[in-house]
Amino acid sequence: MNPDPLARRRFLDYSVPPIAIGCAPLGDMPDTFDYSVPPEIAQATVRAALASPLKWLDTAASYGDGESERRIGQVLRELGGLPDGAFLDTKVGVNPDGDYSAETVKRRFARSRALLDMERLEMIFLHDPEKVSFEEITAPDGPLAVLQGYREEGLIGPLGVAGGPIDLMIRYVETGIFDAVITHNRYTLLDQTADPLLDICHAREIPILNAAPYGSGILAKGPSLYPRYAYSRATDDMLDRARQLEAICSRHNVPLAAVALQFSMRDPRVTATIVGLSRPERIEQTIDLATEEIPDACWDEVLEVATG
Repeated sequence: MNPDPLARRRFLDYSVPPIAIGCAPLGDMPDTFDYSVPPEIAQATVRAALASPLKWLDTAASYGDGESERRIGQVLRELGGLPDGAFLDTKVGVNPDGDYSAETVKRRFARSRALLDMERLEMIFLHDPEKVSFEEITAPDGPLAVLQGYREEGLIGPLGVAGGPIDLMIRYVETGIFDAVITHNRYTLLDQTADPLLDICHAREIPILNAAPYGSGILAKGPSLYPRYAYSRATDDMLDRARQLEAICSRHNVPLAAVALQFSMRDPRVTATIVGLSRPERIEQTIDLATEEIPDACWDEVLEVATG
């Protein structure tokens, strides 16, 4: 690990913390996360994040169909805008009816600006492009062309892509259009299918952000309390390996969550790690996990299970 795990780093033209606060839970999505987050708790979490070293909010138009952005925007109005040193990105894409047209992207972009109360958005990601075909997304008058136009107009800063299937994400990277990439749930102690994507982005010097290092919760709460991975029931193999990892961490007296978080943070190919949080006290807890001392012997055993 870096002597200062929380040292800010270069992300394109920005200086950012190594951990971004994933704001999907703040959109109150009980069907996804299996719990609800009331507005006052969500707003308190945003305030705590912006007052901490982890001043990076990662949200999306689809998180609660605008509710995450709405709650963030309420706090930003209260504070008079983003504090110095803070960074915010959002994502636009398909609507709840499955429409991923250029007009939908225009409407959702306009709504994001209004909800966040920001004329210019620091960064936008094309979100979940796997919902439709590559050809639909990249058509001359399609959704991607709309976002490229906003970038050219200066309405947004960098343009990224955030999605799931690794082969498809690599295809988007190879277009040469995108400034950064988000992958989620595919580079954790239990799943490293994003490894080729990390390699390609690193070779091309494209920053990659790794989201959901806890696999939506199993590597934070443990397999007994949260036997789910990527918002669905975990497989028997994942549950077995999660139990092995939990036992190793217990023997070395370190939290499983610390190992899961630092697995992402210590990879030189990963520019930043996005951690979904739902309560203000989780900010300091995340800082503690990021700075936890983990013995080399623990890493040796963990990596044998995780990557063996």
